[in-house]
Amino acid sequence: MNSRLFAIRGATCAENTKESIVETTTKMCREIFEKNNLHPASIVSIHFTLTSDLDALNPATALRLNLKEFSSCPLFCSQEANVKGMLPKTIRVLVSAYFEEGTTIRHIYINGAEKLRPDIANV
Repeated sequence: MNSRLFAIRGATCAENTKESIVETTTKMCREIFEKNNLHPASIVSIHFTLTSDLDALNPATALRLNLKEFSSCPLFCSQEANVKGMLPKTIRVLVSAYFEEGTTIRHIYINGAEKLRPDIANV
């Protein structure tokens, strides 16, 4: 079979503390990696965004602290665009990785972020 590049989406809500950002980022990423049987060597990059009300810790740092096997992957973080009515205290992630063609991707939305994409959350 041929492999192709896929994008896995996820989001979680957190409190603005280092502990909460570490806990929720780790949980979200662990679920993404486990439910998609994803290995570090398959990952091209991981891009986090977070809302402006979360400034206690960068989620890329949280991933490096708790999931060290994935810390060698290129990680990037940016601030989410500020849009009226947006879900507050939210961390989003986009994982770009290679999988075999035909793979079913499982997107992970947890801790209140399920309302962002109920159509693909936890498929």
